[in-house]
Amino acid sequence: MSQFSRFSGNKPKVVKESEKGVKFVDYKDVDALRRMLSPNGKIYGRKRLSTTAREQRMIAQAIKRARHMGLLPYTSATL
Repeated sequence: MSQFSRFSGNKPKVVKESEKGVKFVDYKDVDALRRMLSPNGKIYGRKRLSTTAREQRMIAQAIKRARHMGLLPYTSATL
């Protein structure tokens, strides 16, 4: 067993593709976006999420939209 076997791509993908092949992140998919946040409400970095820079920008924008709509909290409730 190699030392990198635990990073074998088991992370769920949030970036979806439409019928036309356009990549997007749905801000209404709260469960998927919540996995991209730390317990304190910070957005995880690109290396931890193993996304490209473009995908990371789309994830950040979707999280910000969900926060503005009231679907996700800005911070944790345990402060």
